[in-house]
Amino acid sequence: MAIGFVLIKTAPAAEREVYDKVKDMENVMEVHSLFGEYDLIIKLQAQDFNSLGQTVVDSIRSIEGVEDTKTLTGIEF
Repeated sequence: MAIGFVLIKTAPAAEREVYDKVKDMENVMEVHSLFGEYDLIIKLQAQDFNSLGQTVVDSIRSIEGVEDTKTLTGIEF
């Protein structure tokens, strides 16, 4: 199982629209609003890192209003 966190920077005033589109996507476990450089953080869980990457590239980055993403992958100890 692959775990990842995606920081999302949105266009001005697009936070809510992006939040609403992301929250019901496949592989998305949690979505939280942030203050600071990034506007949202998403926790993803997928079968493998390939699937996780596809979710970010094909689904999240294609949303209108998403200006930038930073993906952090997690491991289990």
